[in-house]
Amino acid sequence: MSQNKVVVITGASSGIGEASARLLAQNGFQVFGGVRNPQRVNAIPGVRYGTADVTDDASVSDFVQWVLSEAGKIDILINNAGVSLVGPVENTSVSEAQTVFDTNLFGPLRMIRAVLPSMRAARSGLIINVSSVLGFLPAPFMGIYASSKHALEGLSESLDHEIREFNVRVVLLEPTFTNTKLDVNAAQTEMPLGVYATQADATIKAVQAQIRTAPSPLAVAEKILAVINGPYRMRQPAGGQATLLSRLRRFMPANAVDSSLRKTFGFGKRSTS
Repeated sequence: MSQNKVVVITGASSGIGEASARLLAQNGFQVFGGVRNPQRVNAIPGVRYGTADVTDDASVSDFVQWVLSEAGKIDILINNAGVSLVGPVENTSVSEAQTVFDTNLFGPLRMIRAVLPSMRAARSGLIINVSSVLGFLPAPFMGIYASSKHALEGLSESLDHEIREFNVRVVLLEPTFTNTKLDVNAAQTEMPLGVYATQADATIKAVQAQIRTAPSPLAVAEKILAVINGPYRMRQPAGGQATLLSRLRRFMPANAVDSSLRKTFGFGKRSTS
C-alpha cells in the first residue's frame, strides 16, 4: 500500500529508525533518513540519507527542503530521534533537562513546523511521533525523559485537532522498553547519586534486565508499517506489553498501578504514602 509514498524518518542511523527505514523501503516506500552524519551510516537499499540535526533550526529546514526538492512531497513524517537520561530529578541540572527536551520535544516541533506547509497544501499527510509508555506512565530515575514524552503526547493530541481539517493526522506510537542503544547507553546525570544511590542502582538493574529481553527494533518497525497501512487511531501502543500497560493505566485503580510500577522498577514494599 506504499503507492509511491514519501517517508521521512529522523534518527534513522540506528535502532527503531534504522529498522523502520529498512522495512518501509522493502515495502516500496520512498524513504529519506535524517541523521547527524550521513557518512557514518550503514547503507540500506532504497533509503537516502541527509543531514538532519533536530536540535538545529537551519539543519531541519535544509533537510526538509532537500527532500521536497528530490521527491516533490512528504506523505509521512516519523519523528523518531530521541535521547535519554537516567538519574534522580533532584540531581538533574536545568541544562541536562534542556538537552533532553531539545531533542525529544523541540526536535519533533521543528520537524513538524518544517513539514506541515507542504502537507497542508497537498491536503494529505501523516505525522507519527514516537513516544513511549513513559509518555503516560511515570518512571523513577527517568523523570526528565518521561516528562519529555508526556509533553510530546500533549503536543501531539493538540496538534491533531488543529490540522485535522487539512486531512493531516497525528499518531502517537508508544513502545515499551526496546532493545536499542538508546536504552542501553542512556546518559546519566553528572551529580553523584548520593542518598539515592541504593535505590537508583536497584532500579537501573531492574530496567536493564527488562531491556535484555525486550522486543527488537524490528518489532516496533513492524508496528509503524501497520499504523501506516491500517485504520487511523491516535494512540498506538507497540507490542503486547505496551498494550497491556495502556489498558492498566486506563482501567486499574491508581493504587494498584502504583504498586505494580514500584515492583517493576525494583522498589521494596515500603511506602511513605
